[in-house]
Amino acid sequence: MTKKKNSFEDNEDLDVSTVDVKDVDEKTLEEVEVEEEKEEDLNKKVSDLEDELAVLRNDFLLAHANLENTKKRLSNDFAKRSKYLASDFALSLLPAIDNMEKVLSETDDKDNPLYEAVDMMYRQLQTSLKLEGVKEIKALGEKFDPNFHHAVMMEECDDCESDIVIEELQKGYTIKDRVLRAAMVKVSK
Repeated sequence: MTKKKNSFEDNEDLDVSTVDVKDVDEKTLEEVEVEEEKEEDLNKKVSDLEDELAVLRNDFLLAHANLENTKKRLSNDFAKRSKYLASDFALSLLPAIDNMEKVLSETDDKDNPLYEAVDMMYRQLQTSLKLEGVKEIKALGEKFDPNFHHAVMMEECDDCESDIVIEELQKGYTIKDRVLRAAMVKVSK
């Protein structure tokens, strides 16, 4: 059985000049036109699919970028939360430390076992807070800084400049790089 060739180029024995146009069957022309229409339809579908693919690829890249941004934001939030996790607990301990300091400063009998016990607890609490990054804010004799000091009183002072902390009424503390509690101070006019 011989294989039928579909194009003139594939047929070496065919002389194109001898083909009579009348011999070409109308059905063959219609088939060629139908095939051309199918090819145009397929090309249009391919073009539409390529456009849809480009849109979907863009949507995917946008969704991926949003996911990466969300991951980074959550990671930063977690790091901040972890960094300042002890803030509330440390803040709740500060009144106890204030009271211990008051007891220690007002007690005259340093050899009293009760004084020694309070002093020991005070030092242990201070050590624990320092391990969590809690530090005292230096106030006395410093220039007033509203970021670290809370001025509750002002007083005339002849032997010092204005806006200098002349008395610390309550100690202030920072935790890592944030103010935990501002120092309550008296400031010179």
